[in-house]
Amino acid sequence: MLDTKKIHKFNLNDKNIVLDINSGAVHVVDDIVYEIIDYYEDTSLENTVELFKGRYSEDDIYEAYKEIQLLEKKELLFTESMDLSNINYNSQNVIKAMCLHVAHDCNLRCKYCFASQGDFKGKRLLMPLEVGKKALDFIVTHSGNRRNLEVDFFGGEPLMNFEVVKELVKYGRQIEKIYNKHFRFTITTNGVLLDDEKMKFINENMDNVVLSLDGRKEVNDRMRGTVSGGGSYDVIVPKFIQMVNLRKDKDYFIRGTFTRNNLDFTEDALEFYKLGFKKISIEPVVADPKEDYAIKEEDLETILKEYERFSREYIKIKKKDKDFTFFHFMIDLNQGPCIIKRAVGCGAGSEYVAVTPEGDLYPCHQFVGNEDFKLGNIFDGILNDTIRDTFKKANVLNKEECSNCWARFYCSGGCHANAYNTNKDILKPYKIGCEIEKKRIECAISILANLDN
Repeated sequence: MLDTKKIHKFNLNDKNIVLDINSGAVHVVDDIVYEIIDYYEDTSLENTVELFKGRYSEDDIYEAYKEIQLLEKKELLFTESMDLSNINYNSQNVIKAMCLHVAHDCNLRCKYCFASQGDFKGKRLLMPLEVGKKALDFIVTHSGNRRNLEVDFFGGEPLMNFEVVKELVKYGRQIEKIYNKHFRFTITTNGVLLDDEKMKFINENMDNVVLSLDGRKEVNDRMRGTVSGGGSYDVIVPKFIQMVNLRKDKDYFIRGTFTRNNLDFTEDALEFYKLGFKKISIEPVVADPKEDYAIKEEDLETILKEYERFSREYIKIKKKDKDFTFFHFMIDLNQGPCIIKRAVGCGAGSEYVAVTPEGDLYPCHQFVGNEDFKLGNIFDGILNDTIRDTFKKANVLNKEECSNCWARFYCSGGCHANAYNTNKDILKPYKIGCEIEKKRIECAISILANLDN
């Protein structure tokens, strides 16, 4: 399918914004440019003047037209799409990131857990130290010339295997010196087992920590229950507050989840901020439509309006407190990664893999347990080249729904797991997720427009 759309425009938070899709250039424009730009490619200057002279002066129309013309000349508007047909993504099969499942067990019983309350539909297992060491050896020897490597200690609940986590960090520091690598360690935890010793170790050794807390007490406890059936909010919030205070300027995220039961997730974000959490993320649940908490297409209008509402609140807070950040409102208008990277996305199944306690390799944590997506293991390497090649080719150039979407170089085609879980095809994006992501991008750009001095 040919790319026929070159710009995307929208009005949000009192700003007229025009995005040049292929270059990534973003323009905040006045009303006259915002209107004229729709006619620019197909209408001459003379006809444009005739079309708008009843609303604007001829001088203003002429100036606006020339402004658009200049931006086009500078290749900042109406740019043509690049030929990426010969894209050769990760030809050396370099692996740069790993999700290390040190525990397939959990001390919470979250209703929406994609990992089946921590066991990934299998046995409840803890990763042996030797398997973890072999996994770190694996990423080091498959990382090519890349120096910085990302390893996330994941579960289940990784603190249930904390002694192994500590030993793996120690081992990682040893081998990174030998191979001239640097591990950036992250740990994702529900916080139940946090204590002074664990907090000290995490703050000294983890580059990032992800703390799972859904939102307000009633929201969190409805979905994130303990094994005994009680709520987890009162147990974990004091620990998270202590942890964040100890981290000071080190990275962390409080990660929430919204379901059909809390579509007013702005209130959860504001509650996080009141508690002192300034780095937050709130993700939409992706669940079987039969579940009463599952988000449905009929909820989209409410959700999109809620993102707009949150963006307004976010601007208010951000003007007073620059340290407040929401993961999905963090956007790089300087384009950051190259066009190829923006086309292929997260790298799951190619640059990024997940490792089970037994040492099996999967494209990412959300595919763990599905034997159809097993790549191999850390002892024998990648054995299923077909799966790896399928994921390497799962980019916006090969996804029909993405080929003419204005957001394709921001979302990179969306989450493969969400696509598969909803459509049984990693090349067919999750529709609800697409609409949410597009709104988040618009909000993020409008926020920057309002905060730009």
